[in-house]
Amino acid sequence: MVLEAFSLIFNPACLVLILIGVIVGIIFGSIPGLSATMAIVLFLPMSFGMTPMNGIALLVGLYLGGISGGLISAILLKIPGTPSSISTVFDGGPMAEKGEAGRALGVGILFSFLGGLISIFALMFISPYLAAVTLKFTPVEYFAIAVFSLTIIASLSGNSLINGLISGFFGIALSMVGMAPIDAVTRFTFGSFQLLSGFDIVVILIGVFAVTDIIMAGFGRKHLADKMQKTEFQLKGFGLTLQEFKGQIVNLIRSSLIGIGIGILPGIGGSTAGLLAYTAEKNSSKYPEKFGTGIIDGVIASETSNNAVIGGSLIPLLTMGIPGNTVTAIFLGGLTIHGISPGPLIFEKSGQYVYGIFLALIVANVFMLIFERAGLRVFVKLLDIPKHILLPIIMVCCAVGAYSSNSRIFDVWCVMAFGLMGVLFKKLKIPSTPLIIGFILGSMAEENLRRALMASEGSWAVFVTRPISLAFLIVAFVSVAMTLKKQIAGKKA
Repeated sequence: MVLEAFSLIFNPACLVLILIGVIVGIIFGSIPGLSATMAIVLFLPMSFGMTPMNGIALLVGLYLGGISGGLISAILLKIPGTPSSISTVFDGGPMAEKGEAGRALGVGILFSFLGGLISIFALMFISPYLAAVTLKFTPVEYFAIAVFSLTIIASLSGNSLINGLISGFFGIALSMVGMAPIDAVTRFTFGSFQLLSGFDIVVILIGVFAVTDIIMAGFGRKHLADKMQKTEFQLKGFGLTLQEFKGQIVNLIRSSLIGIGIGILPGIGGSTAGLLAYTAEKNSSKYPEKFGTGIIDGVIASETSNNAVIGGSLIPLLTMGIPGNTVTAIFLGGLTIHGISPGPLIFEKSGQYVYGIFLALIVANVFMLIFERAGLRVFVKLLDIPKHILLPIIMVCCAVGAYSSNSRIFDVWCVMAFGLMGVLFKKLKIPSTPLIIGFILGSMAEENLRRALMASEGSWAVFVTRPISLAFLIVAFVSVAMTLKKQIAGKKA
């Protein structure tokens, strides 16, 4: 089967399709508002007429390229190209402002490759065992994970925990707009049918990160004609020395494991993985105060983990037929169309295609590394464009990206509203990152809380009687306690 998989993948037609998929995926990932999901949806019909392996290889290239492409706009424009790249903005953006855009991109590309590679090997060798663990997770465990993940708010609140909590609770409130999970009761819609489906995460990301920065740049009108940085671009390798690489090995391994673990669990996603990995690295760092000012540690944690999600998310898909996110749900459709049925017997019935997927992922990962590294000089040239030319183009792209997410003009107005809200947050010195965390995790926490209480007939004891749930809640409590202790000690100092 392995030899057959080699012959299916390593032929000119298949390799060209993987390369096309990676390049198109990177383009979709780097444009705010577009995503790997959209790329796969658009190209899925094209794969129908191809041989099964060629069609799947194209989808693999689109998936991997779409996730990794988000770092380009996250670093250069401080706009996450995909939700997975949210935490890349925290240090990647400041590095670009300091004239280290090339280094930030180089480091991000290298560790995206390594994170993806580690997760692919995890997919190849331990997928059946890891998938079996996920069967033990119920809504009780998912709620505990959501509570644990929400403790990130305390770590990313900056100097004021109160402001961080205000932002986080506002994000949770936004996640409750629309129809409630399970019983579909409408909430906070104020009679508007446009709000029945709530707010899209892409709309909030574009508004808070992109439109806010464009409006803030408008306040400094005398600098709009300036170039964003000098045109010199010198970069050896990927922007870090061997000694620096050795110092990041623990970060690499920890972030990869977080990404793989989050990828295996359905419904959580790369954005949560990146935020968890970033927070874990910040909390274990000897210099946590430097995070957010432009250091490679944060970029590495974010990009390693969100690419490690790729392999992790395919583990439950292939071994149990359970898609962990929207992209893998569409990918599942592609597999089914080509006559491949994911599940426990997939290795026996379609072994050559499973090994072909493994090889296609490795090839796509290598193509991603080569193409993004070769295009670094072109990417960085974006920073040479004067702001008065670049910012209107970005604003148009933001409007297009917002409209394309749900094909609604209403979303374009929402982007503008969230942009103004972001400006207000900046004026009041309220961090916007906790808002994003609250929005992403709020709906997950609410849905699983309600499911768990329904299953336990309203008993809250279920959250402390199940070992996995109890462990996550204890870790969440310890995490908040340690953060508070650090902040109190910092104020005293």
